[in-house]
Amino acid sequence: MDNLNFHKICDIISLIMDTQFTVDQKVVYPSQGVGIVREVFEKTFKDKTTLYYKIYIEASDMVVMVPVDNAENLGIRQIVSKEEAEEALNLLSDDFEPITSDWKLRYQMNLDLLKKGTVKDIATIVRCLYNRSKVKELPILERKLYDSAKKLLEDEISYALGKTAKEIEAEIHTKLEPPGATPKVKHIIAAEEDEDDDLMDDLNDKSDSDDEDSDNSADNSSDDMDADEDFDDEEF
Repeated sequence: MDNLNFHKICDIISLIMDTQFTVDQKVVYPSQGVGIVREVFEKTFKDKTTLYYKIYIEASDMVVMVPVDNAENLGIRQIVSKEEAEEALNLLSDDFEPITSDWKLRYQMNLDLLKKGTVKDIATIVRCLYNRSKVKELPILERKLYDSAKKLLEDEISYALGKTAKEIEAEIHTKLEPPGATPKVKHIIAAEEDEDDDLMDDLNDKSDSDDEDSDNSADNSSDDMDADEDFDDEEF
């Protein structure tokens, strides 16, 4: 091995050792769940060499490649401590601000929290939407958001506390609705009208529009299939 290659390998090893996360370390990818770092490697594209994490997301059986330099911007972080996990669980039973009846505003606020991805943010979403569901059935989009946030919370806390997801699911339910306790919902901030009722109209309008455009978009579908499937810069 010549000196040039030897020094290059040494530089690569040094870079890998200096990364925030290491191989086999469990991390949290906001909105995706708990993953494990399978590899830290270099990838060259258009003469530019970049260091990447290869992360396996168990919940979705998916592998993502994330530039090491962009991991912090994407919110990728280590799993919380036992103390932080317990705090998130306790937050589920705390008092909270009244809930707006404007589903669009409520949905966007919770979606922003999901993107931030801290364990307390996720717990806040679960608490908000669970208690809203006790007042009125959640719209489709919010129900999906609730299910996703609850699964993310179960996964991370189960790893942090060394318990099964089923055990944490039961604890979450107990925190949200302690046996014999009265509901936590105090009152609802009323919008001019409850826009939950307009959700299906919005979805139907979108569906009609999509149907009109389907013929035009069909010719482009093959181009879409050729799109780069790399997850380098994608945020979820």
